[in-house]
Amino acid sequence: MKKSYCPIDTFINTIKGKRKGTIILHLYQGDKRYSELMKLLTDISERMLTKQLKELEEDGLILRTVFPEVPPRVEYSLTALGKEMHPVLKGMYKAGMLLENN
Repeated sequence: MKKSYCPIDTFINTIKGKRKGTIILHLYQGDKRYSELMKLLTDISERMLTKQLKELEEDGLILRTVFPEVPPRVEYSLTALGKEMHPVLKGMYKAGMLLENN
């Protein structure tokens, strides 16, 4: 997480990136496997999704859980910090809808 002089900039720097906000909104609805996220985010490449998930995990917003199965099963979920972001992102989503319909 890139810290900034202003907490608002820190927030923006953390969630900016290809579909990070949308990933958080989807994970707020429940844990998801990688393949589920790929189906929900049709406009993102596998490489980019992997990069964004890794950055969100490094920033402490999501948790990656690997289950000891064959083949291994990986699920992504929100951390407590990630859940704290939901109301702000939901508000941004609603504002974006208003702007698109204006």
